[in-house]
Amino acid sequence: MSLSDKINEALKDAMKSKNTVALESLRAIKSSLLLAQTESGAKKQLSEEEEIKILQRLVKQRKESAKIYEEQGREDLAQSEMEQVEIIEKFLPEQLTQEEIETIIDEIISETNASSMADMGKVMGMANARIAGRADGKTISQIIKNKLN
Repeated sequence: MSLSDKINEALKDAMKSKNTVALESLRAIKSSLLLAQTESGAKKQLSEEEEIKILQRLVKQRKESAKIYEEQGREDLAQSEMEQVEIIEKFLPEQLTQEEIETIIDEIISETNASSMADMGKVMGMANARIAGRADGKTISQIIKNKLN
């Protein structure tokens, strides 16, 4: 079942259960996917990789918004954003743990003989290719920086 089909099914369920947070989240996903499909002017199918990137972007946006709301003392809005994050993350692949990410990065560093921050780009490129969609770029980058310093 494609991601679009899963989203449509979840939308139906959310409508039946009158879950407004889920409805808002799912509509945002559907909107982003449709926008990406029609961006180039042609109705092309998005690859699974492109869909994952879109979902990750939506999660990142909501986390950033929640952080801003918390800083402004708006816990109600921050809570709503984090609830949306939980719903969107259900459609992402299983996320790797910190230890699993570190293991993969250690393998890449030994394969590339990386030894300094000058090798950061090479290691980051390979890590993004291997970990694609199972961890966010900020976490990957931070781990690589710690290992290369």
